[in-house]
Amino acid sequence: MRFITSSVLLLSSLLALPAVADEGQVLLQRLANAERTQSFQGTFVYERNGSFSTHSIWHHVKDDGMVRERLLQLDGAAQEVLRVDGQVHCASAALAEQVVDSQLWPARALDAEQLSQWYELRVLGQSRVAGRATDVLALVPRDQHRYGIELHLDQQTGLPLKSLLVNDKGQLLERFQFTQLQVGAPATANLEASVECRAVSVLPVQAKISNAWQSDWLPPGFSLSTTTQRISPASDEPVACQVYDDGLARFSVFIEPLRGEPVEDARTQLGPTVAVSRRLKTAEGDVMVTVVGEIPLGTAERVALSMRASNEAAQ
Repeated sequence: MRFITSSVLLLSSLLALPAVADEGQVLLQRLANAERTQSFQGTFVYERNGSFSTHSIWHHVKDDGMVRERLLQLDGAAQEVLRVDGQVHCASAALAEQVVDSQLWPARALDAEQLSQWYELRVLGQSRVAGRATDVLALVPRDQHRYGIELHLDQQTGLPLKSLLVNDKGQLLERFQFTQLQVGAPATANLEASVECRAVSVLPVQAKISNAWQSDWLPPGFSLSTTTQRISPASDEPVACQVYDDGLARFSVFIEPLRGEPVEDARTQLGPTVAVSRRLKTAEGDVMVTVVGEIPLGTAERVALSMRASNEAAQ
């Protein structure tokens, strides 16, 4: 959910306009309610790292509050994802391994008061997106450990019609923008996955794994929200995964036993997503700690360096 005319215009507007915290909290609360109460369908474009893709989305909120959502990529091979109440049920083969982590990030209500501790909420005015009037809300980080976000929220529904993610230099990292939106329940047939959509599941967490690791340092406002484990496609070993968030931004920490494999430390970034891997020696053998998420690279590196086995951190 992210965008405006350019990152330069965004940065200048953030610096020039005063914060309107109360109005910003109202808009953010409307956004939190919108995706849990509004059914819709539409088409949006997504940009990351200079690459564009186009997608259709069908989003249905049932009378009992259950949310069923299907996304279909329209460029190239037909890739799709089906989510129910924020949990990924199936994905196309090329996406199955990529989207499994999103199951670790269950849908949660945005807490405007909590987020205002870590982001300054600024109302920047109004705009039009997909032929609809919007209010523009910026979430400006109060420190260097998270990215800035600009949201164009539909005045009628509160839905995010356009958004962008920028770093501390005002550089655009990710863009999302609807080109067409229709409010109302989608046809049932459009909410059904195709036969190519592969079931996605997450292994149940084991207490031994969930309690085995902790971080000596976390960016302010981030806390552990979920712990699970996965089977590594490379080694068939159980991989512990811890998910941290600040109510908006999230990152995952994976801990994988290396079993003597000659793996080196690494750091990469694709658009807003970073991955930092660090080899760590423990009494039970070397492990690879990998931090993945939409946070600044320096923050991810510091988290990776801070991970310790619980019995070692307590000493």
